[in-house]
Amino acid sequence: MTERDSELLVPVILSGGAGTRLWPVSRRAHPKPFMELADGESLAEKTWLRAAAVAGSAPIMTVTSRDYYFYTRDLYARLGATSEQAHFLLEPMGRNTAPAIGLAALAVRARHGAEALMLVMPADHLVRNSEAFGDAVARARTLARQGLLVTFGMHPTHPETGFGYIRQGAPLEGGAGYEVAAFVEKPDLATAEAYLASGEYHWNSGMFCFSAGALLAALAEHAPDVLAAIEAIFDDLDPAGEPLEIPAAPFADCPSISIDYAVMERADNTAVVPADFGWSDIGSWKAISELYESDAAGNRIRGKAVLVDSRDCFVQGEERLVAAVGVDNVVIVDTGDAVLVANRDQAQDVGQVVSQLHDLEHESAIFHKTVHRPWGSFTVLEDAPDCKVKRLVVKPGQVLSLQRHQRRSEHWTVVQGTAKVRIGDDEVLLEQNQSTYIPVNTLHRLENPGEADIHLIEVQTGDYFGEDDIERFEDIYGRQ
Repeated sequence: MTERDSELLVPVILSGGAGTRLWPVSRRAHPKPFMELADGESLAEKTWLRAAAVAGSAPIMTVTSRDYYFYTRDLYARLGATSEQAHFLLEPMGRNTAPAIGLAALAVRARHGAEALMLVMPADHLVRNSEAFGDAVARARTLARQGLLVTFGMHPTHPETGFGYIRQGAPLEGGAGYEVAAFVEKPDLATAEAYLASGEYHWNSGMFCFSAGALLAALAEHAPDVLAAIEAIFDDLDPAGEPLEIPAAPFADCPSISIDYAVMERADNTAVVPADFGWSDIGSWKAISELYESDAAGNRIRGKAVLVDSRDCFVQGEERLVAAVGVDNVVIVDTGDAVLVANRDQAQDVGQVVSQLHDLEHESAIFHKTVHRPWGSFTVLEDAPDCKVKRLVVKPGQVLSLQRHQRRSEHWTVVQGTAKVRIGDDEVLLEQNQSTYIPVNTLHRLENPGEADIHLIEVQTGDYFGEDDIERFEDIYGRQ
């Protein structure tokens, strides 16, 4: 698309972050945007649909990492997205929001001109009222066309201490919004209560609307080091490439700073659009629990659970029955390989669990029992010192990398479909109930040549079964 029009609105979806406060469901390999909510949709799905509703014929750009690219691309495709509509900017690592949004602005300017508008939306926020959201976006577009940097202020419903706030200033001509009088940090409870009572403060939603040119001009004025770094990176990219993949070495040298600190809190051409469209950042299990209807005792349940003499609890289980007796105000989340039990009022502290798991180098900080890969997924059925058993699901037309292992051998048995297998220099087709053996230090590859998923059972034997014992020689997905 080569359209250059100030009426063009390009949604930019920011999809990164591990969502550690929502462990054990949100983990680094399958984070918060991909969590399924009460209605069966994930936050990433809801964000795409919301973006598509306001984009019209404009493209939608998602800033994410290569780790999440294939999963996100396939998710969008299931929602009806085309390759002409869904575009991607892939970060090799997180460097906060200013470099990410700045690079997206460079891409939008190169493809559509400096006047094209951007609607920046995190992928892990919930919006319940789509009609009100569309109305707020329309007001923000009016202001952004005037060269303003627009943020969305959420109507506060209670004295929240976990959010930053925006104090509104004078009303702007036309009534679409207000000048920003100040951005303020997360307050203590007494200050938050005063903010709520004044009626002049709004929660800072982390959503923005501005033209690509206005954002880049603001970076030039207020964060020239960020702009210089991202311009040097973008100059070496093909602006028409898809996906646009940022090289790791220069991106690692970018300043790591949020768009709020780099630009919004320093600029004098900012505006706020107050809105009430049922927004939540879904930042804790307490926030998740409030999405569910409660029973007479205040308990909320997803999955199979029995609660006796318990009040104000949230229980989420996947396969096993969860039973609780005589407990109040707790969160219980069971994912099959991990169980979280927490006081609902300390749900914000769950991230400390993940920090300790990282210190212990425990895989549950990163992976679920089911791990998604570009070619499909695998589920760990058993993980013992002397063997590891997985169920592999390979999607039609997909192929695993040509690889070998130094410390394990593998046995593959096909339980559904037909698999094309290379072992050394030989290739064979394995039908249902047929199996093969891959010795240690032997090149091998698995491919699905059919039109339906294939399912295999993989039994690994050896003295080490970590994912880092994979030496790749060819990989169609560009993994190292």
